[in-house]
Amino acid sequence: MNWFRENRFLGTFLLVAGVLTLAALAFLFTARSGWNDAAAQFETNANELGRLQRLAPFPSGENLRKMKAHAQDYDSAVAKLKADLKTRVLPAVPVAPSEFQSRLRIAIGAVSDKARANKVKLPEPFFLGFDEFASALPDTAAAPVLAQELAQVELLLNIMIDARVDAITSLRRVTAAERTAASVAPSATPSRAGAQKSAAENIVQRGVIETAFIASPAAGRRVLNQIGANDKQLYIVRLLHVRNEKGKGPPREAPAESAAAPAGQDQAQAKPAGALHFIVGTEHVEMAARVEMLRFNF
Repeated sequence: MNWFRENRFLGTFLLVAGVLTLAALAFLFTARSGWNDAAAQFETNANELGRLQRLAPFPSGENLRKMKAHAQDYDSAVAKLKADLKTRVLPAVPVAPSEFQSRLRIAIGAVSDKARANKVKLPEPFFLGFDEFASALPDTAAAPVLAQELAQVELLLNIMIDARVDAITSLRRVTAAERTAASVAPSATPSRAGAQKSAAENIVQRGVIETAFIASPAAGRRVLNQIGANDKQLYIVRLLHVRNEKGKGPPREAPAESAAAPAGQDQAQAKPAGALHFIVGTEHVEMAARVEMLRFNF
């Protein structure tokens, strides 16, 4: 004790050094114990992973039953969807080339008569977009698909005529060769995405009609609504262009009208001074649309 009092600084240093040494030893002991536990856990996990990788996988009976039940539910849902889609597409029936040409003439006559009754002007010449078959027979293999497209085009035109558009200015059917040429990829190397797209196109096929018509805004809206709500055939309006027949807007102020009636016009025929003059809403629109007519190959 006398030595500590005589050497207070050295004694304090030795005491602190001893405490720190004991703390360091305790920390090393704890860290080594934790490292040993972690190493043992890692070795156990590595051995278990190696054992699982060497095993031959085999599903359990319960999981196998669940998988089969899910597969059956999926097949049922797909079958139900296919049945529902078939009811929304006009059916395709076997048709001979000569019968298709007869159907084309009958459809042209029926649509023309309906357009005349509803005062809808049709383009000249008018062959429902099948101009190449007006005087020539189609191939035997292509006749059923063409007959189905003919029914789809006739239904589309009936929708437009029933909406009482002013005139159908153009109607063109995009052929399969034109669609194929437009969809060819610039790269000659087939990709996985391209293969999936080709497989989907084999299931979902489509005919394309490009048409233009003039109508009032209400009639144009009625045409689009009827195309979207039609339950006999699935149509997709892929492209729509609307242009007002009046290229310029109305003037800010209408020119002042003379209060007096023109010469030779009696007072009963004169326009009242307070009559309403509509500056918008009376013009018609020109609409051009690219419509796809779907059919399903299943």
